[in-house]
Amino acid sequence: QVQLVESGGGLVQAGGSLRLSCAASGRTSSTYAMGWFRQAPGKEREFVATTNWDGISTYYADSVRGRFTISRDNAKNTVYLQMNSLKPEDTAVYYCAAALIATSQLRDYSSWGQGAQVTVSS
Repeated sequence: QVQLVESGGGLVQAGGSLRLSCAASGRTSSTYAMGWFRQAPGKEREFVATTNWDGISTYYADSVRGRFTISRDNAKNTVYLQMNSLKPEDTAVYYCAAALIATSQLRDYSSWGQGAQVTVSS
């Protein structure tokens, strides 16, 4: 099991940027694919981005492609989500998660962080 802790959320104006971090712990945490999901009030949790264990392959939801960048530093056991050109519709709780493969399917992720609130004001 991998333990995950997100940080870096906050309040930002539309058009601004934020970077989320997800610190992973566990003996094999660097071998997992990592993903970011988000959940807005009253909505289902949705896929945002994912990367494989070495950070070479990345995949994005259409709604964030070109604005968000997922990356990882295995030496620090940390995954990042750089969010640029933020929009009010990006407001949500953002979760990082670990899976055996890089996938957009929520059911494939076995470990989850506690979430970080991101609020984008118009």
